[in-house]
Amino acid sequence: MAQPLKNPLVAVGDAQALAHAIVDTIHEPFLVLDDEFRVLAASRSFYETFKVDPRQTQDCLLYDLGDGQWDIPALRLLLETIIPEKTAMDDFQVDHDFPGLGRRIMLLNARKVLYETSPVMTILLAFTDVTERRAIEREKDQLLARTEDLLRQQQVLLQEMEHRVANSLQIIASILLMKARAVSSEETRGHLRDAHQRVMSVAAVQSHLHVVDGIDQIEVGSYLFKLCGSLGASMIGEDQPIKLKVVADNGKLGSANVVSIGLIVTELVINALKYAFPAGKARAVVQVTYESDGDDWRLVISDNGVGKEYGGQQAKGGLGTVIVGALVKQLEARMEVRDAEPGLSVSITRASFTSRVPKAA
Repeated sequence: MAQPLKNPLVAVGDAQALAHAIVDTIHEPFLVLDDEFRVLAASRSFYETFKVDPRQTQDCLLYDLGDGQWDIPALRLLLETIIPEKTAMDDFQVDHDFPGLGRRIMLLNARKVLYETSPVMTILLAFTDVTERRAIEREKDQLLARTEDLLRQQQVLLQEMEHRVANSLQIIASILLMKARAVSSEETRGHLRDAHQRVMSVAAVQSHLHVVDGIDQIEVGSYLFKLCGSLGASMIGEDQPIKLKVVADNGKLGSANVVSIGLIVTELVINALKYAFPAGKARAVVQVTYESDGDDWRLVISDNGVGKEYGGQQAKGGLGTVIVGALVKQLEARMEVRDAEPGLSVSITRASFTSRVPKAA
């Protein structure tokens, strides 16, 4: 009985030429090793990439190739202990200064091949140059680190700006209140107090938006609950208890739109609290309703107060009406004021929207 040949590639007869042709067509550097890690075959790409002579490669130990650049203890360990047991090695990274090639980062992948006609195994060893990929990854990591640093700086600047805006609004509000106390004209005093209240409303909007830490998409319902809670605490007295109710879904909008909605709500809620219940009323309610459907939304501020009498004041075109009208136009929405029987209802609608929430009782 014929003894199996030491070189399995020779043992396969005519398939040897095919095997060499396949090896030569592989674009990545590629080696075929015997069980002693001697080179049986190498791809043309291997010779071109590492600039080695075939005569100095064939039948040479892997660890002796070139200047001994593959004589790496960790690689020896992997090839000599793991490959015999697990048949495979994936993405073993080699960072080396190769002669004539420079500093390169290579990923090595190995597979053990067994043959039916021979007890001798071979090892397929493929090399992938990831130098440029690693450089890009480092650049991305550096860019990400710089971006995060810039975002942190931006956040600090934003917080500083918000702090200064809040202080400035407080100063303006204090000056208006001082002037209101100083003037003798009751009409002028009323205008100054209204201006003071609007400045405080802007400050309330700004303070509630601060908690989102610069996130552009803001949950409108949560924001309106906080805003109306603040308005109720400052505007509703014990002599005329009024329930300020918020009904809202979980829809989100950009911060710029939420600012405008917050200012509208502030203006209309203040007007309702001031004028809707001039003679007092049991179970007085002001309700803020917000519903959304994708990019469409509807905002309603309603009450069960005096209705048409208060509505007539709304239609006179005072400063509050002008402010609300400008904000509605900015939001590309439409406003409707109607008698709610009892009370008044002001609805601001963005695009086409069908309400799913019942009106205030």
